[in-house]
Amino acid sequence: MLFHAEGCHLCERARSVLRENGVPFREIDITGDPDLEATYREWLPVVEIDGWRAFVYYVDPGALRRKIGAQS
Repeated sequence: MLFHAEGCHLCERARSVLRENGVPFREIDITGDPDLEATYREWLPVVEIDGWRAFVYYVDPGALRRKIGAQS
């Protein structure tokens, strides 16, 4: 799952890394949701795998592949 906000260039990068690595993901835009803003705004982008926070700010492609491989 990718938590993002409008105009976030780091979120765009994270989205690209997920797509380039063929990872299916759901996107959650936190913009305007007070609860999500309070939880995620200072950490964006946030990528969660199986409900666990796996990446914040930057998605490392190698680490992503290892984490996804470990889930298989």
